[in-house]
Amino acid sequence: MKLLVLCSSLDLRYPASCTPAWWQLLKALREIGTEVVAAPYQGPAIESPWWRCYDNPCRLEGDIFRRIKRLAGQARGPVGEEFRRKAKETPFEKFIRIATRVWIRPKWQRHLHRILRDEGDVAAVLSLSVPPNHLVGLPRSIKRKHPIPFFFYDGDVPGSLPRFQGFALAFRIYKGADLSEYDGFFSNSQGGIPELEALGATNVYPLYYAADPDLFAPVETEQDIDVFFYGHGSEFRADWINAMIRQPSEAMPDVRFAVRATGMDRLIGNAEALLYSSFSKLREYSHRSKINLCITRKAHTSVYASSSARPFELAAMGCCIVSNPYLGIEEWFEPGKELLIVNNAEEAIETYRDLLSHPEKRKALGRAARERVLQEHTYRHRARQLVEVIADTSG
Repeated sequence: MKLLVLCSSLDLRYPASCTPAWWQLLKALREIGTEVVAAPYQGPAIESPWWRCYDNPCRLEGDIFRRIKRLAGQARGPVGEEFRRKAKETPFEKFIRIATRVWIRPKWQRHLHRILRDEGDVAAVLSLSVPPNHLVGLPRSIKRKHPIPFFFYDGDVPGSLPRFQGFALAFRIYKGADLSEYDGFFSNSQGGIPELEALGATNVYPLYYAADPDLFAPVETEQDIDVFFYGHGSEFRADWINAMIRQPSEAMPDVRFAVRATGMDRLIGNAEALLYSSFSKLREYSHRSKINLCITRKAHTSVYASSSARPFELAAMGCCIVSNPYLGIEEWFEPGKELLIVNNAEEAIETYRDLLSHPEKRKALGRAARERVLQEHTYRHRARQLVEVIADTSG
């Protein structure tokens, strides 16, 4: 099978949280025998041993959009959850909607037609988190000339859904979209599927995040950090950053807390702010840490089985994981055996002290978590699920 994959981005330098996951998924697809032809919607075309890549026909426009988006966010300042729920379409969003309709979408439509013509034997097109309201009419146009199915994978559910309005510098990807154009949908969230169906999506399947066990493998190294967290932004999780980092770090001056993050400096109490560096650096920080925190946003923890990458990455590395309450996490890991859950700052402090005093307990949790990943949650598992759905639809 050959897939044409339209990726939100393939450049790990861009702070798009899904990009490392797309690398792992595309790699896994190739490893199970699927030929992958990719095209990035944002940023440069990047070749790899696992896929061939076509240019981004709107790279300049995308770079301009990214800069404007960043400046708009800086000018606006922090955005509260209540503001996002009530906000109407902003002038920036209106500008983007018009620009995509009259300029971006036609260029991509011509580009994809050329790729499909030149490749000749593509079995299906898969869009990875490219905003569907940027592509209105494109799937239907593709299918008129090429009798192949067109799929969409939203890796940001439930944050992408209308009731959550996206995160601080995001936008409403479903406003004005026509989801009936797609032959099938994949969602990182099981609980978000009914809302996607209400928006017009058909044939919606859960496809959870996972981890490449070779990329995220255990490494023997000195553990000089006691408690560690990494992540992008504090939206929808500021209360848990307070309960799991700020309060414990102030109550436990003998314990080294460290954070590698953006937009959290005022929230982390006595925790040390580590250098925000490359994607690869976060693995080093995690290996150096006795306890790794998984602090997931309220949007994900409140909607059943809404997966994020962090639990799978940490588990694959054999880390000792402590998490905030997470609705549906038992779909992937067994609390008490493969990770621990804390319900407030007092429980967090007690749990940290216990784990720091018992190295074997930490190691046992890490071993069990990695074993669960190897059994059920590698990207090869996800790739096989995806290909099976596409094959059934195509057949």
